[in-house]
Amino acid sequence: MIRVLLADDHTLVREGLKQLLSVAPGIAVAGEAADGDAALALVKANDYDIAVLDMSMPGLAGIDLIKRVKLEKPKLRVLVLSMHGEQQYAARALKAGASGYLTKDSAAVQLVSAIRKVAAGGVHISEAAAALLLDGSASADAPPHTRLSDREFEIFRALVAGESVSDIANRLHLSAKTVSTHKTRILQKMGMGSAAELVRYAVEKKLL
Repeated sequence: MIRVLLADDHTLVREGLKQLLSVAPGIAVAGEAADGDAALALVKANDYDIAVLDMSMPGLAGIDLIKRVKLEKPKLRVLVLSMHGEQQYAARALKAGASGYLTKDSAAVQLVSAIRKVAAGGVHISEAAAALLLDGSASADAPPHTRLSDREFEIFRALVAGESVSDIANRLHLSAKTVSTHKTRILQKMGMGSAAELVRYAVEKKLL
């Protein structure tokens, strides 16, 4: 039996995923969480075969959550579920320790097979995302956001989503000065002069 932890901040999404998995032989939803901190607590307290984690949840989330989960349980397989396209986030997720990346619009068709593949030791990812993982970030003409470190990318996402420096600092347990320094580096690396330019870029690249 494949024991699954589901973590998504939308109750309707979790219920839909549970319904999909309830009719899949050999798969059982053994835990649920509505945010990253709760998911990490469950990982610490229980043994699961695979954690299905939403990329964007309140509190601890995204790349940081994947890294923390893998730090606590290195053998736990992680399948990322996201509303964002693979080419924007999959490479970072896999580098952080995830074994698969699934967009929410394809979950109804692919979730069960993705869980089985990842639980068996495989990797679930599209060919396009795999190509990006291999050489996208190293390419000279790669998009500017791929030059950012994982922490910078997390702060970039928060900034373009409208979070203030103080809000980001509180959520990520950093000082406001540290976040401001990251913001400056983000602007420099991406060749932009303001947060408004970052937002326009994020919209153009469908990173929001």
